[in-house]
Amino acid sequence: MPQLLSLLRAARLVGVSRGALQRKIRSGELAAFEGMVSAEDLLRAYPETTLEDDAALERLETIKNDAFTQRVRERVLPAPDVLVARLTEMSRERARARVQLDHYRALVEQLRGKLRELGSAPLPQATAARLLAWLTHSLEAGLQGEEPQALLVQDSFLRIMTAHVRVMPSGHEFFVDGNDSLLEAALRAGLSLDYGCSIGSCGKCKAKVLSGEAQKIRHSDHALTAAEKSAGVVLMCCNTAVADLVIEAHEAHGAADMPLQHIEARVKSVSPMGEDMRLLHLQTPRTNRLRFLAGQSVSLELPGGLAASCPVASCPCDDRNLQFHIRRYAGNAFAEGVFEGLKSTDTVRIDGPRGQFVLKEDSQRPLMFIALETGFAPVKSLIEHAMALDAAESLHLYWIASVKGHYLDNLCRSWSDALDNFRYTPLTADDTLADDAIVQRVLGQVLQDHPRLGDHDIYVAGPEPLVNAIECGLLEGGLPPAQLSVSTVEV
Repeated sequence: MPQLLSLLRAARLVGVSRGALQRKIRSGELAAFEGMVSAEDLLRAYPETTLEDDAALERLETIKNDAFTQRVRERVLPAPDVLVARLTEMSRERARARVQLDHYRALVEQLRGKLRELGSAPLPQATAARLLAWLTHSLEAGLQGEEPQALLVQDSFLRIMTAHVRVMPSGHEFFVDGNDSLLEAALRAGLSLDYGCSIGSCGKCKAKVLSGEAQKIRHSDHALTAAEKSAGVVLMCCNTAVADLVIEAHEAHGAADMPLQHIEARVKSVSPMGEDMRLLHLQTPRTNRLRFLAGQSVSLELPGGLAASCPVASCPCDDRNLQFHIRRYAGNAFAEGVFEGLKSTDTVRIDGPRGQFVLKEDSQRPLMFIALETGFAPVKSLIEHAMALDAAESLHLYWIASVKGHYLDNLCRSWSDALDNFRYTPLTADDTLADDAIVQRVLGQVLQDHPRLGDHDIYVAGPEPLVNAIECGLLEGGLPPAQLSVSTVEV
């Protein structure tokens, strides 16, 4: 029986995205069995894969870590007790497999003896002799000690270094690397699990272990009841996976599942991204992080009372470090306060999140993003979240801005260079172009690249007049309304 691998595990083994595997499955290049693929078929689809061929995976992980503005950190080994537990579990599996193998070998020997007995009978002698010869040849071939496939060796190593977790009832999957907790690994993978403090105090991140083994890695103040413990309930922020794990946990499925929060965040930095652009980096307390969906906005209130609604420009996978793109223009008192008045010791009040401009996570269609000017901020959050989910077949970003207005052009180009399924098309509109000319230029380029709009989910963000005009053009071009999401932002 062939060894079957989940798409998540198979993608990691050969160093590609799950979207790339899904594309091969749809084209018939790779067979799938109830969402699983066999190791043999995977190697036929990616014959260049070897045990040492992890360059593509490293490239993908590097660009993800850079894109998410996470702290630069090395991937560490699991804690010694977790590593010992994983090795012990694999030893148990090996012992069980050895017992089964001995049982099957004994059955085969009994079958060979029966065939010898049948060979002495007058009628079925020829048939029994042929069966005996075939069985003897097959046994000898199987005992010659074939080297295991490199892919399967790599999978065994992967199971020691990381644990695979499936979340029910959604079926979402993620890997636990190094010393990560279940919650940290799930957030990094783009999942929207329920949680609060992240330090074991509130109890909001409870999950029920359905199979496998979890292990506590840090102290928690929240005490589980005896009934919860006997039912296999754990706090995801304080436990890791010893071996492959199936858990039952609540996930947010849309903006309505996100609670309204009020947080006092510290100003980490205000950095220039151009003459009239600043990157505002806020850091929330460890015990009060912002839960939000990629693409949503919050209200920011500066010391002194100046306030504005701003889209979050960072990924929910790094919930403590929040980024905002602030443009200065005449009459914008809030931007002036950010440019001239904010210091690293200041506190900014955050209220939110709000908004329906979020990713359709259940869709497997290719993704297209159209950012107009600072509409790139919520689009950036969506793109980084899509990268974390690693499920989209392809991503294409169009960013139209004034001269020198592509303030994170190098970041977009680095995505394009590092990810095979990501395309970046910057478009420049000088001040002499009217809005309708800008719209026609964007629509013309999009339709030239993708004449079948209905194959995509499209996300558009920018100033309201341009967004409205592009929305009309896309719908007239055949895009189903359910596959279009729009968000209006200040220039």
